Amino acid sequence: MYNRVILVGRLTRDPELRYLPSGTAVATFGIATSRSWTDKNTNEKKEEVMFIDVTSFARSAEIVNQYLKKGNKVLVEGRLVLDRWTDQNGQNRSKHTVRADTVQFMESKAEAQNSASSYGKSQQSNYSNTNQYQQNQNYSSPKPQAEEKIPEIDIDEEEIPF
Repeated sequence: MYNRVILVGRLTRDPELRYLPSGTAVATFGIATSRSWTDKNTNEKKEEVMFIDVTSFARSAEIVNQYLKKGNKVLVEGRLVLDRWTDQNGQNRSKHTVRADTVQFMESKAEAQNSASSYGKSQQSNYSNTNQYQQNQNYSSPKPQAEEKIPEIDIDEEEIPF
């Protein structure tokens, strides 16, 4: 059996960073991918857009949260996961998400700042998770901070992902 997903798309929302009870960082974000083609029978141009939720863990989650924003172009490699839960009405719900192994930034820093309207030449950088993924779906609120916001992360120049 093989479960591998490779997607290129743009973030549909800013990443949301939370922490598991174990202290492991978890970033969730959505990406949109599209496919265009021409219908051979009608010569009509068509487009199919998919919206996919992505989850990243550990150091990768912190990097994603700090550097990515809505509109940024990324390449995500990971595996397909079925998330299940019970909603407020007691109904069983489920959806497929991608559990990211690697998130590659597909734009330079300058391009990322203008990514909502820019589709220029891409430069690739990547940051991979080094820890095993947590199977626990019980995310907690961010760790309490004095000012109730997530602090900047101290990163060496060699670690900057673009």
